[in-house]
Amino acid sequence: MENLVAILVPIACGCVLPIMIVWLYIRKKMNETNQRTQIVLAAIEKNPDMDIEELMKKISPKKKLLKEKLLAKLLWGSIITFLGVALIGFCIVQALVGGMTTTALQQFSLFGAVLSGIGIAILVNYNTGRRMLAKEMEAEEQILVMQAESK
Repeated sequence: MENLVAILVPIACGCVLPIMIVWLYIRKKMNETNQRTQIVLAAIEKNPDMDIEELMKKISPKKKLLKEKLLAKLLWGSIITFLGVALIGFCIVQALVGGMTTTALQQFSLFGAVLSGIGIAILVNYNTGRRMLAKEMEAEEQILVMQAESK
C-alpha cells in the first residue's frame, strides 16, 4: 500500500493537478464570456436601438497596464523567492537541531532551491521588462493623463 501511495502522489501532483488548474481557469473564462453574452442579449431584447459597442466596452474586463503587470511580477517573484529562502532556512535549522531525516531534509532543501530559482527568474524577468518597456509605460501614462483631462 505504501508503494502505491508513493507512486500515486507524484502522478497526482505532476499530472492531475496542473490539468485541473488549467481546466478550472478555462471554465472560469468561458463562464465570464457566457455571462457577458447573456447581458448583451438581454440589453438588445429590451432596447434594440442601444449602442452595442459602448455596452461591450463597459462590461468587458479592463486590460491591465504594463506597469500593473510588472508590479505583479515583482510581487510574485518576491513571494516565491522568500518562500524558497525560508524553506532552505528551515532545512538548515532542522539539520542543526536534528529534527528530520536526512532524506526529508534533502527533498525540502531541493524544493526550496527550486522555489528560490523560480522566484529569482521572475525577478530577473521583472527587471528586464522594466528596462525594455520604460518608453511604452511612459507613453501609456501620457495617454491616461490625456484621457483624464478630456473628461
